Amino acid sequence: MSENRAELLVGAVVICVAVGFLAYAGNRAGELQNTSGYALTASFRSAEGVAVGTDVRLAGVKIGSVTGLNLNPQTFRADATLSIRQGVELPDDSSVIIASEGLLGGNFVEMQPGGSPFNFEPGAEITNTQGAVSLLELLAKFVGSGSQ
Repeated sequence: MSENRAELLVGAVVICVAVGFLAYAGNRAGELQNTSGYALTASFRSAEGVAVGTDVRLAGVKIGSVTGLNLNPQTFRADATLSIRQGVELPDDSSVIIASEGLLGGNFVEMQPGGSPFNFEPGAEITNTQGAVSLLELLAKFVGSGSQ
């Protein structure tokens, strides 16, 4: 009889943990879909390591996220839609770079503010962009330059 109670108790704990995990996952999914803010677009030669939900940072602080990423069939570039938090005003000569968190870390989108007195309007396109730099390409260039 005590074995049945122990099994029942363990089963109840497992169910509680599963419900807690589902609640946490649902909360995180809601944060990713939170679109309060304004949208900007940017076109990259390479958006390697960036996906929907990737952080947009300014001075290391998260100010938004990537909400869309599509291939432009005319330019063969990756067009990204960035959702920027309301209240963060960016000069209209700012640039955007796909940066890496380190050798083994993931990528994020980094905003570098310009000096213009005018700010981006919602829906504006950021024209000054730099795509992701592939570590393998850099190593290949380094190794190739030593043999010449």
